[in-house]
Amino acid sequence: MIDFWRFILSVFAVLGGQWGDEGKGKVVDFLSEKADIVARFSGGNNAGHTVINDKGEFKLHLVPSGIFWPNIKVVIGNGTVVDPDGLLQEIDALTEAGIDLRGRLVVSDRAHIVMPYHRALDVLSEKAKGDNAIGTTGKGIGPAYTDKVARIGIRLGDLFQKELLASRLKEVLKYHNAIIENVYGSEPVSFEDILEKCKLWADRLTEYIGSVEHIVFDAITENKNVLIEGAQGALLDLDHGTYPYVTSSHPTIGGACTGLGILHDQIDVVLGVFKAYSTRVGSGPFVTELHGGVGDEIRNLANEFGTTTGRPRRVGWFDSVAARYSARVNGYTSLLLTRLDVLDGFDSIKVCTYYELDGKKVTDFPGNASLLERCKPVYEDVPGWDLPTAGATNISQLPKEALRYIKMIEELVGKPIDIISTGPHRTETIVVRDIVRF
Repeated sequence: MIDFWRFILSVFAVLGGQWGDEGKGKVVDFLSEKADIVARFSGGNNAGHTVINDKGEFKLHLVPSGIFWPNIKVVIGNGTVVDPDGLLQEIDALTEAGIDLRGRLVVSDRAHIVMPYHRALDVLSEKAKGDNAIGTTGKGIGPAYTDKVARIGIRLGDLFQKELLASRLKEVLKYHNAIIENVYGSEPVSFEDILEKCKLWADRLTEYIGSVEHIVFDAITENKNVLIEGAQGALLDLDHGTYPYVTSSHPTIGGACTGLGILHDQIDVVLGVFKAYSTRVGSGPFVTELHGGVGDEIRNLANEFGTTTGRPRRVGWFDSVAARYSARVNGYTSLLLTRLDVLDGFDSIKVCTYYELDGKKVTDFPGNASLLERCKPVYEDVPGWDLPTAGATNISQLPKEALRYIKMIEELVGKPIDIISTGPHRTETIVVRDIVRF
């Protein structure tokens, strides 16, 4: 379909450069045409990707966005946590839409399960924090990762070890129910109900569970094309993000290695996906946030509401300080800019070039959230454009002011913008330069 797409690649990572919601679903769908495998490596169904193609509009939360190309295998790696009910809902919805998943979807047997008690603990914990709540999705992702680190988690492969599963489940539930009852004063979770759910999951998911690590590693050694699909964004990384207002996994490039069992030197291209402005969902510092006025206008124009939660996203101008940090942490080989068309018609656009903190110039992204909260953005105004960029498929179609804006971002971040998305459909994409494996 996309006959102009001529890059040669082996392992190609697509990562969110900001706080997630950069439009990675459309990007992965677009790039997947030449892939053999599309692999998800972190997070859970707290992340959402919207894909619009000739089959309709789809909102995916676990299944990789490459599933719509019929000859591609999609895999969910060990670094993810999987809510089996959510996964089955996606499988059923895709099957009903005519997407054949048989032999094409594989979920790692090492991936941990998001249990009903994880969801209960997530909601109860957020409620107990009151005004200090982090703003999680309530999907149980954090508690599932907590169990993983504490070595009391249940993995998908455990579903088929029935006696061992029952024994381990009984012990972990005793621990969690003590917290649910005695700390939060809520009703305990039934062991029998969860064990019955596990039997149902084992029956329905049998054909989809396997050794993802071998599949991906073998594909790389056979010089097949593997597209790594990131979830969320670099600034939500558990270590490198705005802690504690972060996710519970590693959406940065390091997470791709541990979350799929691949080697760092096997990754040829790292593409950082950025919006032409910034958004964030949930609590936490957001230096360039806009309140009312222009922020509301951008939110409504772009329909900036969470795919998973439906919550309105916080909106701000492009933050080059955060973007440079994201580029350093991930080692982007180039950038992809989305939502350029949202800025069509604005008289002027602002770009944050550095911060001010206690009267001092700050050009490096602070690692401390409290310091970041005190930072003030310093903007440079750039002229907007009247001619539309929406739907453009060639760089020559962009007005000179838009080209100037793109060039400014490239210079501030220090990376080339090789692809520009000008709308939600596959074809609404500009390839500025072919991305070549050197």
